[in-house]
Amino acid sequence: MTSHATDPRPVRRVSAVTASGAISQEDFDPVVVEAPLSIAIDGKVLATTMRTPGHDEDLAVGWLASETDLAARDQILKIERDGAAASRAQGIEETVDTVSLSVAPSVDVPKPRAYLTSSSCGICSAEVIEATPRPRAMLQTEGWQLTPHGAHVWLEAMRGEQKMFELTGSLHAAAIVSPGGILQVVREDVGRHNAVDKVIGSAFLSEDYPLTDHTLVVSGRVSYEIVAKALRACMAGIVAVSGPTTLAVDLARAHGLVLVGFTRGDRLNVYAGGDRVAQ
Repeated sequence: MTSHATDPRPVRRVSAVTASGAISQEDFDPVVVEAPLSIAIDGKVLATTMRTPGHDEDLAVGWLASETDLAARDQILKIERDGAAASRAQGIEETVDTVSLSVAPSVDVPKPRAYLTSSSCGICSAEVIEATPRPRAMLQTEGWQLTPHGAHVWLEAMRGEQKMFELTGSLHAAAIVSPGGILQVVREDVGRHNAVDKVIGSAFLSEDYPLTDHTLVVSGRVSYEIVAKALRACMAGIVAVSGPTTLAVDLARAHGLVLVGFTRGDRLNVYAGGDRVAQ
């Protein structure tokens, strides 16, 4: 279980100022890489997002699993990371990396998005925001519960896997926890939504999908779209370091998803699914 991303670039820091105002000597500070990635199906670029390079195939598949009716590994006929070839064919800047896929005819492919999205929102789809996501399967089996102790342990374990954050202080992280409480996969990215897509894509490609009784752990706040992604993947709950938005809480409550936030120190806040949180 690793969270490898492209090595940060050493960038000269012209000056470092202490609290007292003194200027220290010049130094080198590692800075996280942010670069565009295009996602293409059958040679057509659907969307381009800003992300941290690394686990690009996971990101592409996780996004498709959230945005389309892609439901099984065997619906992906081909997947390859082919650099700038597909994006260049459509007149997009040559330096854009591309993950190209072929999918089964049964998959309803979304319309291309003719814009570049920022890493702060991932690939924000109007269709996802406007339509209520419907889980493909049950979120929890009978008897499944989230324990406050487990939530704190998982966040601590994820933090220990955030190697690039340790170097740069500039990355979000997401993790998937198995029904047995084991941290299965951790991914880091400059975008919160990208990190979530990466862990979902990893599970999908490993044929561990849908994710009934699994828990999503995230290092930041929880937006409506992150809850939507968890629901599409049929996750049982979300554990977050920070708080959720009102829409995120409403969506979680509507579908029975457990949502806890501000998981810090010896406490956490339960926003949805309290009957599934052990006392």
